[in-house]
Amino acid sequence: MLGSLTAFAQSTYLQHFDTKAGLPSNNCFYTMQDSKGYIWIATDAGVSRFDGKIFETFSVNDGLPDNQILQLKEDKDGKIWFLALNGQLSYFFNGKIYNETNNQLLKLLKFNAVIVSFFQDSKGRIWLGTNKNTLVMYNGKSITKYISADHDRQFINAFVHEDEQGKIWAISNTSVRVMEQHTFKVVPHQSLPLSYKTALNLPNKTLAYLDKRGLNIRRGNQEILKLKLSPELLNNDPGYFYTDQNMNLWVSNATGIYHVEADGKTQRYLNNISSSQVIKDAKGNMWFTTTNGIYMLPQQNERLYVFNKSNGLSSDIVKSIAHDDRNRLWLGLDEAKINLIDLKDSGVSKIALPDQKKYNIIKQLAFDSLNHAIYFASDYGLGRINDIYQHTRQIDFLKETNNSMFVIKSFSIAAGKQLALALSSGVVIIPDRQRRFEFTSLSFKQGEDFFNNRSYRVFYDQAQQLWFSNVNGLSQFSNGILTNFFVKQPLLTKRINDIQELSDHTIVLATDGNGLIFMRNGRILKVITQEDGLADNICKRLFVKDDQTWVVTNNGINKIDFKNDKAVVESFGFTNSLLTDDVNCLFIGDKNAYFATNSGLVYFDVNYSIHKNEAPKVYITSVLNNKNKLGMNHPDHILEPSNNSITFFYSAIDFQNKNILYRYRLKPDAPWTETRSRRIEFSSLEPGAYVFELSAKSNNSDWSSPAKVSFVLKAYFWQTTWFLVLVFLLAGLAFYKLAVVVTRRQKNKEQEQLLLKNKILMLEQRALQAMMNPHFVFNVMNSIQHYINTKDTNSANKILTGFAKLIRKNLEICTRSFITLEEELDYLELYLSLEKKRFGDKLIYQIRVSSAIDKEETMIPSMILQPYIENAIWHGIMPKEEGGKIDILIDLKGPDHLIIKIIDDGVGIENSLKNKKGEHQSKGMDLTKERIHLLNQVEANPIQISVQQTGLSGTFVSISIPMYP
Repeated sequence: MLGSLTAFAQSTYLQHFDTKAGLPSNNCFYTMQDSKGYIWIATDAGVSRFDGKIFETFSVNDGLPDNQILQLKEDKDGKIWFLALNGQLSYFFNGKIYNETNNQLLKLLKFNAVIVSFFQDSKGRIWLGTNKNTLVMYNGKSITKYISADHDRQFINAFVHEDEQGKIWAISNTSVRVMEQHTFKVVPHQSLPLSYKTALNLPNKTLAYLDKRGLNIRRGNQEILKLKLSPELLNNDPGYFYTDQNMNLWVSNATGIYHVEADGKTQRYLNNISSSQVIKDAKGNMWFTTTNGIYMLPQQNERLYVFNKSNGLSSDIVKSIAHDDRNRLWLGLDEAKINLIDLKDSGVSKIALPDQKKYNIIKQLAFDSLNHAIYFASDYGLGRINDIYQHTRQIDFLKETNNSMFVIKSFSIAAGKQLALALSSGVVIIPDRQRRFEFTSLSFKQGEDFFNNRSYRVFYDQAQQLWFSNVNGLSQFSNGILTNFFVKQPLLTKRINDIQELSDHTIVLATDGNGLIFMRNGRILKVITQEDGLADNICKRLFVKDDQTWVVTNNGINKIDFKNDKAVVESFGFTNSLLTDDVNCLFIGDKNAYFATNSGLVYFDVNYSIHKNEAPKVYITSVLNNKNKLGMNHPDHILEPSNNSITFFYSAIDFQNKNILYRYRLKPDAPWTETRSRRIEFSSLEPGAYVFELSAKSNNSDWSSPAKVSFVLKAYFWQTTWFLVLVFLLAGLAFYKLAVVVTRRQKNKEQEQLLLKNKILMLEQRALQAMMNPHFVFNVMNSIQHYINTKDTNSANKILTGFAKLIRKNLEICTRSFITLEEELDYLELYLSLEKKRFGDKLIYQIRVSSAIDKEETMIPSMILQPYIENAIWHGIMPKEEGGKIDILIDLKGPDHLIIKIIDDGVGIENSLKNKKGEHQSKGMDLTKERIHLLNQVEANPIQISVQQTGLSGTFVSISIPMYP
């Protein structure tokens, strides 16, 4: 249904700052920009300082004498003066507020009156006008008060002016005075300002003021009416105004803000919002002070304009844009509404769709130039407005012949007849959209008119080739051939939100996290991301105009232009207040760039010249050292060693771009570190001299000159050079002493080792002697004599041969501390065989060795086992009349130990000791024990010996010997 045509006018967008943005109160009295660039706002709840992002508020808790501050002024020293409702003066300087309690001057500048004007002349004198018949001058040493005796021409609400000759004027709404010979003299006048608020000192030392006729200029005694104004502007409580030398006038009053140009043309802002002041900042932005917070009107070439419901649209929520060839904009809104704006005659017509539920959000529009139609889509339907240039238009709706529901993601119109749909189920191609505006899901032919998988975007290029993105990535369908670029290109496997084409057939892809991709002939030519200046890597919508690519990102607008094959990325920081993350669609015309947002249709001049912005001013606002605030006026700070944590607070001033990038460093030769934080803390710093440097940059700007703070962190005495040198010397001396002691101990140890080894050798010799026990030798010789006497020469020869071998073995062993197990077993076999010949059947012995033992490679101490075996024979078995048996068992105990068991069934060691007569000691046993004790001191792994009786009789000897290499 087509609605009526209504008048249309755009609104200039004003940035609005109120308590939600950080102001302490919406009731604002006065605004001022200081020499650093901060905007100061005086309210009835304190004063705020604004850097474009953060409002820093000061109140009586911070030193203000009153929360209601009426005016703000800056003197030539950079002090910010506060004129309070209670008449008391205070000022802000180097991060601190001074008042009468902490400043002697402010005790003197205390009057029983409200100060209404503040002026500092060329000589540095401060002039204060009051609401009483008193004008005050302070020359830096003393105070002078001027009081008028003329009842009709007093100094009440006087405004002070200095002219080009340096003369001081006191002007009120009752008189004009000039100072001559230290006295104010009344001079004739043609007109007077309406109040102290309507008088303004201009930079060229002329005075501008508003009287009941309009804008006047005073130059000395000369008064000129420059611009006549309507009584409506002057009779509604006019406040502080602004004008420049070209007589562009900005007036505030109880009904809003009025911009009056030199030719009298007037534009109104803030309709029926009570306003008290207008100022212009250093960059040309206008600031409006009102009872509803403050407003900023950007400079002329950075202004945004808005079409919304108040301007005639059906809704503020604009989701899509299309442009036909008669210079008309079609807007897709919510609530099933489509609006048409004729940019030539500023008219708006409205179309309401019948099914409000199905077409609640019109998320895409497209112009069909071939058939003069507009296609529109919601999530659940697609339609077409035919004959758009006719007064009566017919609307058709796409049908699925089986009445199946389908979910539309996007659509694309080919230059020919085709229509492509991206559905949640796949991509559908309608071959002739004009002849048959329907499709049948049951007759889809995969790979011909349907491509399954959830799809996101479809796009027909100039050659009518179909590009589409789905869950797999990017594909192209041309002449019946499907090309899946995602198979070989990992970047093309991600979600693609929009597709456009340049005139040279380069395809531009807006990705969901990888920035912009430019590709041609199947090859990726360029990828542009945040590192190249893109506002965000999540790109939502594209528009190509004159081969310039405009992109809507998740964090602002960019334009990409290729110059000499190099991509130039331009940013529009001034749009951040409206076009950061709320842009649904865009259209770029010859004159304006239009953006569909949830706040209306926003546009700005497309011919706005992108230039290198001035770098934002950066200031270090506060420094905390272990939570103690440092004075900002000291060139260097000396910090105690325990105060090794320091925190810097800082800000950069930019009223258009809040997303400031900072960089900092602590040493002049250190690399820069980038951050977006407004606070940096350094903890556990090492002693030394530091220079904290901080700079900032905004959109399309270079880095600013760095702000610097120098400080020195003192060292503890133990961190000083002299102390470290002393410690080094003492450490060296201690190390020398320790080395001497260690060396001496090592030498002593070596001597002890040598003595031990010599002692071991001596014991080995004595052990050899002990092994040749005299009784044993005597008995062997008796046995030989017995065999000789009995003519048994064969037995005598055997014993003699065995005895000779045993002596030879002893001589061989005595020269070595360690022998192989095989040699030890040969020796024991000789010894036991001789004893066997002597004792006959009374002695039975058996030697068993584990097969896991390599007898030829296993080394044991020499002359260790024989004394225990001899002891078993003589003191265990021989005391028994029937004799006995000895078992010698050798096995492994773990990977690196031998376990040797000597078991006899003799009388038992305990019984033997009880029956022992005399003081005879076994020398072989004693020498063996002493050798083992010495060996255990020399070697790392000890020999362990256990001797115990087994029950009533019998002895069990266990010897654990480490396997020596």
